[in-house]
Amino acid sequence: MARVNRLTHLRRWEPKGLEALRVRNDDARRAPDRDPDSVGDRSEVIARGFRSTAAFAGRLLLVMAALGAVLWLVGKLWVGVLPLLLALILASVLQPVARLLRSFMPNGLAALTTVLGALVLLLAVLSAIIPSMVDQSGQLAERTVTGIEQVQDWASRPPLNIQDQQVNKAIDQLTTKIQDASGEIGKGVFSGVAAVGSAFVTALMTLVLTFFFVRDGDRFLPWVSHLSGRAAAPHITALGTRLWSTLSGYVRSQAIISAVDATLIGIGLVVLGVPMWGALAILTFLGGFVPIVGAVTIGTLSVLVALVSVGLTKALILLGIVLFVQNVEGNILQPIVQGKAMQLHEGIVLLSVAVGGSMWGIPGAFLAVPVAASVVVVLRYLNEQVDLRSMDDPETRARRQDLLEDEETRREQEESREPTAVVPVCVDSDGQPLDPQPGPDGPRDRGSGATVEGLDPERG
Repeated sequence: MARVNRLTHLRRWEPKGLEALRVRNDDARRAPDRDPDSVGDRSEVIARGFRSTAAFAGRLLLVMAALGAVLWLVGKLWVGVLPLLLALILASVLQPVARLLRSFMPNGLAALTTVLGALVLLLAVLSAIIPSMVDQSGQLAERTVTGIEQVQDWASRPPLNIQDQQVNKAIDQLTTKIQDASGEIGKGVFSGVAAVGSAFVTALMTLVLTFFFVRDGDRFLPWVSHLSGRAAAPHITALGTRLWSTLSGYVRSQAIISAVDATLIGIGLVVLGVPMWGALAILTFLGGFVPIVGAVTIGTLSVLVALVSVGLTKALILLGIVLFVQNVEGNILQPIVQGKAMQLHEGIVLLSVAVGGSMWGIPGAFLAVPVAASVVVVLRYLNEQVDLRSMDDPETRARRQDLLEDEETRREQEESREPTAVVPVCVDSDGQPLDPQPGPDGPRDRGSGATVEGLDPERG
């Protein structure tokens, strides 16, 4: 007991650095939870892991619930959201033309001229294509019937040996199902008429909104930045600029790629003598705005039209042309033209098109990739802001360095598994502390310079 009291008393004479180290080690043992990675009991480590997992799961559920609410609201307001998104895409394409016209005409007149010019160009293309489609549709129908008869004749031979009675029975069953579903077909006709009316309203709203965006688009972002306040204004300006650049870059690059695809495939259709080549070329151009899915769908349609109109050999040649064009697009055009504008993995593109098409049909598939690119831009901006605040802050960097040093010390203590040592203090026979620096024959007395033996831990 006397020895314990003596050691407790003598700790007051420890050097300050050693005393700080001892207190630091004591704190590390008493408060293992101050750092998420501190050394402690296994149950404490497991409990911290469960707490972190539960907190992450709770936040993830809240984020998913918020996203679900946003998607539900978009579905309810789809009548207004669709023309808004289409107008933004069109405005991003027409804005450079309007900016050029503003150099010699008023802003409103430049916007009106740009929008009306684009509308006239679209109507001119459709008026040139639709008559040829109508003229060639009858010929295509006759060739389709001839092709079906050829397929039926081929199927009746070995190895299939399908009899005409089986084919007629299948046709009769299909006719019966169509007659039974005549009521549903009638409802579908009325719903189709309603859909045409809705499409007309959507097109009109898109045209008007496009005019407003082209005319007042330059004022929108400063107004929102001013409304949001001084703290959020720089972020809104930077993020809005990036989103607009990404959207306009995507539309322009995709238009270039689609035009190249439509031109090459259109030349192949003309050379092979495939009917309705103009309509198929236009569909190829429009299908290019739905990545992967649009190209496959329109390419398959073109090959089928060639099969029933010009024969199997030319259809196979057209298939080779389509595959060649798609390879040129994927390996050359997209990395060069679209790489900087999008920077999206093919898996993300395909998944976004599938989700958008399943939820909102053709408009959803068309808008899926621009929306996905916008989401990626927002996530990248947030990641940049986190990096700026976590790595470039001197206080955060210094605090992280201190935590790393503490962790290294605790790991060394855990590996050694030795208790904290009490600093030995040498005293003389009168209990006076001695200088820890040894003399020739042992520790030196601070006052007299005499040397005595150090304190033996085994002695009382």
